Amino acid sequence: MSKNYVIIVAGGTGSRMNSQLPKQYLLLGERPVLMHTIEQFSIAGSAPEIIVVIHPTMHDTWNVLCAEHGFKVPHTVIYGGQTRFQSVKRGLEKIVEFEKEHLEKIVIAVHDAARPVIDVRLIDESFEQTRRLGATVLAVNSTNSVRFGTIDRNEAVNRDDVWIVQTPQTFRGDILHKAFKQNEHPSFTDDASVVEKLGYTINLIPGDYRNIKITYPEDIRVAQYYIESLALGSSTNDSE
Repeated sequence: MSKNYVIIVAGGTGSRMNSQLPKQYLLLGERPVLMHTIEQFSIAGSAPEIIVVIHPTMHDTWNVLCAEHGFKVPHTVIYGGQTRFQSVKRGLEKIVEFEKEHLEKIVIAVHDAARPVIDVRLIDESFEQTRRLGATVLAVNSTNSVRFGTIDRNEAVNRDDVWIVQTPQTFRGDILHKAFKQNEHPSFTDDASVVEKLGYTINLIPGDYRNIKITYPEDIRVAQYYIESLALGSSTNDSE
C-alpha cells in the first residue's frame, strides 16, 4: 500500500530575524509559525505522516509551546544536524526505520518549517505528481528582470526561463534514500540538488507566490495577510 510522509525541517536558528527565538517559533497570528506549517500538512487529503526535525536545544521550548497552545496534531519530533543536509538525512533515516523496505512505494516531501502559507492543494498535487514522476519541486517564475554573471561581467537572462524554487520538494522514497547516501557537498543547496546529482530529472510544479519563506521580521506581517487570503479562498470554495 502506498504511503506519504513529510519531513518538516525546523532546525534553523533564524539569525536574520533579530530575535533570540528561531523564526519557526515566533507567533504568526495567535500561534507559532511551525504550528501553522504542520497543520497545513495535517489537513491535506494526501494525509502524510509528519516528521518534524528540530534543533536539540529547542526540545523543551517546543513542548512548552505545544502545551500553551493546546497543539495536538500528531507528529514525530527528531533532532537535526549541523546542516540542512544532515537534518533531512536524519528525518529520512527515521522514515526508513518505520518502513524497513519497499521505499519505492512511499513518497516523501521535504518542507521548510518557515513556509507556513503552503496551500493544501499544492501539497496534494506534489504527492500525486511525484508518484508518477519520481521527483518534483514547487517553483514560480521570476517576476523581476534577471542578469547572470558577476558585477563587471553579466548579461540579461530571459526571466521566463528563471524559476524560484520553493518547498515542498517531493521524491519517491527509494530515490531520496539513495541520494542521501552521498557525501555532503557544497553544491547541495536544496534537496533537489542532492537528487539531481545522481542523474534524476527534477520536474517542476507551478507553485504559489504566497508560499513565502519567512526570513526577515517584516515577512511575518506578509505571511499573516497571505494566511488570511488562503482561509478566505478555502471558505469561498467550500460554499460553491
